Amino acid sequence: MSSEKVDQEKRADSFEEQRQIDLVNNANARIQNPLHGIPHDRLLAQVEEFVREKGFDDQLALFQKAALLAQNPSKFESIPELDEEDKAIIRREVTHKWDQPRALYLTVILCSIGAAVQGCVIFIVPNVARGIDAPVNQYSWDQTGSNGANLSFPVEFGIDDSGTGPTAERNQWIVGVINSAPYIAAAIIGCWLTDPLNHYLGRRGAIFVCAIFCTLPVIGSGLAQTWPQLFVCRVLLGLGMGPKASTVPVFAAENVPASIRGGLVMCWQMWVAFGIFLGTTANLVLFQVGFYCLAAPTWLGLYSCDSSADRCLLLPGVSANSELQAARDLFYVHRQLMEEFAILKGSTYIGRFIELFTIPRVRRASLAAWVVMIAQQMCGINIIAFYSSSIFVAANYSVKSSLLASWGFGLVNFLFAFPAVWTIDTFGRRNLLLFTFPNMAWSLLAAGLCFLIPGSSGARIPLIALFIFIFAAFYSPGEGPVPFTYSAEVFPLTHREMGMSFAVATNLFFASVLGLTFPRILHAFTPVGAFGFYAGLNVLAFVMIFLLLPETKQRTLEELDHVFAVPTSKHVAYQVHTFLPYFFKRWILFNKNAELKPLYNFEEVESITVFEKGAGH
Repeated sequence: MSSEKVDQEKRADSFEEQRQIDLVNNANARIQNPLHGIPHDRLLAQVEEFVREKGFDDQLALFQKAALLAQNPSKFESIPELDEEDKAIIRREVTHKWDQPRALYLTVILCSIGAAVQGCVIFIVPNVARGIDAPVNQYSWDQTGSNGANLSFPVEFGIDDSGTGPTAERNQWIVGVINSAPYIAAAIIGCWLTDPLNHYLGRRGAIFVCAIFCTLPVIGSGLAQTWPQLFVCRVLLGLGMGPKASTVPVFAAENVPASIRGGLVMCWQMWVAFGIFLGTTANLVLFQVGFYCLAAPTWLGLYSCDSSADRCLLLPGVSANSELQAARDLFYVHRQLMEEFAILKGSTYIGRFIELFTIPRVRRASLAAWVVMIAQQMCGINIIAFYSSSIFVAANYSVKSSLLASWGFGLVNFLFAFPAVWTIDTFGRRNLLLFTFPNMAWSLLAAGLCFLIPGSSGARIPLIALFIFIFAAFYSPGEGPVPFTYSAEVFPLTHREMGMSFAVATNLFFASVLGLTFPRILHAFTPVGAFGFYAGLNVLAFVMIFLLLPETKQRTLEELDHVFAVPTSKHVAYQVHTFLPYFFKRWILFNKNAELKPLYNFEEVESITVFEKGAGH
């Protein structure tokens, strides 16, 4: 081999090694993919090595075309190896972005059914079977099921939290602990099982194990005879909730195209909203008798999903309509994995956790995920999801009317989640939040102030319900679907499981804080003070999102490496010194000539590199 050839390969190897190092530490915002900068001959050599290793020798020509397409996706028209039929397929990919295989939709929807468990009654046991004479059934629950149960189970278990007796304050804390038990367990233990479960069992295996923990403990809690028994069962439920909530959105995000990723990944929130609605329906209709379990479809149906849907298995993906698309995605993911696994070599569980806060690119993603996740609890949605029946009783509703009003909240929450399927990938994640948080603030404050209306007035009850419904209508297409979608896409593959564990733990920990404290806050602050407090938190969350949350819509999972390359200080300065003046000129002064200087440079890096020039290509 000539010395010139050896030097060329050494320079190429050095280039690739440096690119691996820069993958999570990059300091610029130019978009690159793992194939950019690789000379033509070297790229084809990598393809040959890949097909031999994976047993695709008979499809060498297909993977060569696929690799060239993956290297220059925006310039496919000028790739001579692609024929007209190939180019027509890629054109259709752009013009018909929702035309995806049934297997993709089935995979996303089926694994997201588990989200319904997070929002609904899971197991109902008639009181007559337990020899209890109470106006409302006692049953096990995850989120909204506890909503109606809060009207009866404290009395049944001897922990009545109403009134001002000597044990009332203690009982209020106990009721809060029982309500928040799954979230405490998920935040402290469950979420942090995500990384090892995904490593050893893959995405599907992790979800399967979680479904078991979302099935058996709820049966036990439905049969509980004392509040400590109920508490233990709900703790076990949290062990399944944590890794389930961390894995499912990532599983979906990795299997869908960037152009519709938000709309499909938000199936998680759609099913949560459906579960909340189903829970409130069960509270209203099925409290005399009934049994159903939504974890079972996830448990039994998950393995009908093609195993190829698990990106970790490195098999052809389900997100392609043609062999060329499948080969392109497979080879692209393979090269991305090679580079990112080079970074992971020698890493440990504790090391990856520490790197969430020490590697600049990952630290910025961790901060953004933390902001959007904690904002979901700051907005106050779960004071309604957990305690709306208790709130309506405090507004002088009857028990039946309280359950009916809670059902209305569940219905609004579910129906208004649908617009986000389209707006989350067009209007954008950040813009949705910036629009909805101010509206959640005023509607929540208005609901609280309505408690000041005299009880004798006929306007008090309907106005409280009206403003709570308005609050839900703004929440559902905004802060409802964004947090889990956003967090599932912002971390690089090297830290995706650990990052999502951190994000979901943040969300569920503060959900547990809310569930634990709200019974006491409601009694200490009164409904007016409690609603006003959370209205103020909405304003604070709006400021945090404006300053700290980058937009991620329609960016590939790999392109986001470079979005989060921009330092946080630069992002904050841009919002204050560039975006705010533009917004004032454009929308306050109506200056149509106002221009917004972009923060990111999303030009694609040219494929012709110094190595190609040096080789005379």
